[in-house]
Amino acid sequence: MLAKITAKNQLTLPKSLVQAVGATEYFDVEAREGQLILTPVRIQRGDAVRAKLAELDLTDQDIGAAVAWARAPAQVPAMVNESSMAYDANPAKPKKAVPKKAQSKK
Repeated sequence: MLAKITAKNQLTLPKSLVQAVGATEYFDVEAREGQLILTPVRIQRGDAVRAKLAELDLTDQDIGAAVAWARAPAQVPAMVNESSMAYDANPAKPKKAVPKKAQSKK
């Protein structure tokens, strides 16, 4: 079977070949002895997360503590008692720009 590569380096695989390897969105591509080798890759995000957790040596208790911390209500910082004299309760309003009146021609 032939497959044509476009000017944008896109390659359309024949439907019968895609059906032969099963539904997949990604292929591992390598060049070997002048040939392109496409290997279907099925991405499983759950496995990637589990592998990362194992790499970090996190326990179920660590994860539970992190989830509990993230779900806890936010703590409001204590307000500092400041003198009310430092602030003007009624700040001056900025003046609005007055548009120039259109001059009429006589």
